[in-house]
Amino acid sequence: MGSRADDIRKRIEKRKRERDRMEKRARPMNRNNLPETEELYGFDKLPSYDAGPGDGNHPLFKKEVFMLKILASACLVLVVAILFRSDVERVEPIKNFVTNTMETDFQFAAVSDWYQDQFGKPLALLPTKEKEAEVPDSRNNTHYALPASGKILEDFGDNGQRITIETGKDAPVEAMSEGLVRFVGTKEGFGKTVIIQHADKSESWYGNLADFDVNVYEYISSGVSVGKASSVANEEKGSFYFAIKKGDDFIDPIGVIKFE
Repeated sequence: MGSRADDIRKRIEKRKRERDRMEKRARPMNRNNLPETEELYGFDKLPSYDAGPGDGNHPLFKKEVFMLKILASACLVLVVAILFRSDVERVEPIKNFVTNTMETDFQFAAVSDWYQDQFGKPLALLPTKEKEAEVPDSRNNTHYALPASGKILEDFGDNGQRITIETGKDAPVEAMSEGLVRFVGTKEGFGKTVIIQHADKSESWYGNLADFDVNVYEYISSGVSVGKASSVANEEKGSFYFAIKKGDDFIDPIGVIKFE
């Protein structure tokens, strides 16, 4: 009797083991229990920076630092606004400093020139449409190119700002030296104008243009067309204004460029 009971008990245990084995085979594998690729090959597991649904912390972006920068910027703007509304004499130097800083143009061309001296030409991230021609370095070349061939109709002494050059109809007006295009638009007394900022902190102005061939903040080489001269009514001639500015004053272009 006892041996039969033992036999039945063994059968039940055997069936239970088989049933557990079948359930394990049917159960899907849990990927969390599998070893990572790094662990299979004997390396330490690489840290993961995947943020969870409610976790916004990332090693490259810290919300606290970002909010602190915004708060500091807002406080700075508020302080400047209070200073400019104040009539206290002690804050006048600060107001003058802020005003001069906001009104002074940043010397992009000079910074670009310094960067090339120190590190060479910057790496181009975008492909150019055509291969750029090699241009002599203007930093070691004091000769400036004439914007266009023609004769002078109006001298610098006539207005104290510019000269007027007569050219052929729709003649291209070229940059006298390489630099950054700082302005493209209409200037009082110059009409349609292109202003180029050069590495020596001077500016060349090309006014009375019919159209533009360059864009603002474009860095161009010497001899590149900035636009076309305006046509003279009922004549096969054109003309444009040319000026050179150093600091706050215009200078006579004839003293800088050799005109034939």
